[in-house]
Order: sequence, then C-alpha cells, then structure tokens
Amino acid sequence: MQSLSQYKGKFVVLEWTNPGCPFVQKHYDTANMPATQKAAEAKGAVWLTVSSTARDQGDYRQPSELSAWLKEKGAVPTAVLMDDDGKIGQAYGARTTPHMYIINPQGKLVYVGAIDSKPTARKDDVKSATNYVSTALDEAMAGKPVTKASSEPYGCSIKY
Repeated sequence: MQSLSQYKGKFVVLEWTNPGCPFVQKHYDTANMPATQKAAEAKGAVWLTVSSTARDQGDYRQPSELSAWLKEKGAVPTAVLMDDDGKIGQAYGARTTPHMYIINPQGKLVYVGAIDSKPTARKDDVKSATNYVSTALDEAMAGKPVTKASSEPYGCSIKY
C-alpha cells in the first residue's frame, strides 16, 4: 500500500491514467509520457500513476494488466496506485485521463492540469506542444515560481 506521506520531502507527480483513452494513448504511443516520467525521476521526483476507473467499467484493467500495459509502453512510474473506489481521484478532483498534479516537498500543489498545451488525441501534436508538467517541475525544483500553475485538463472522463 502506497501513501503520499512516505514521499514527504520529495517532489511527487500524480498522473491519472486509463489505457483505453485515446488521449492517454497519444502520450504513451509517442513515448511522451514515459519520457516525461524518466526525466522527472532522473531529477529525483517520485511519479505515481493512478487508475481511478471503477471495477464495473468496461475499460477497467486489473492491476497486473495495467502494469503489463505500462511496461509494454516503456513507462517507469515509481508506483502504480489502484484507486478502484475513486477516493484518491475524488480527493484531488481528478476529472480526466490524463490529469496531472505536482506536489512540492512541503506538500503543496504547485501544478494542476493537462500534461501539455495541445488538447487533442492527435499524436503529431506532441512534437509542437509545450509540456506543462516538465516546465512546472523544472521551475519548482529550481526554486522558482511556477509560471503556469494550472491549466484545463483534457482527455477522457474518469469513470468513478
């Protein structure tokens, strides 16, 4: 069982995911999400991938299936959290997959929103998008104010 308190003193990135969502597929099929994970972790951040899809939904993935899909896509989250009852997602107000959050070492949310500036499922858009998560994490880790601390999340609705 994972708990945010065990990562106290670290930057933590929360990523809501659902492999059945075309917006999530965009970021995994292009390797954008795994690259963003690897870069964050290389800087010392913790990356938690969260599945809040309810068990009775058609696109729910068992933990082993979700882990296998993530591995196949080259993902390297610190941990995968199964939030079948939706308590974590609802506590954070997560609405879409992907929906991204960055928490600083003091436990304060420093970024909430989309992974990037192109709210489409088109894979070609990744190349020309601004990666809000990478930018916010870089700024926060450098002790600077986060220029864009929030954005409108986009993607598939979370099926609580």
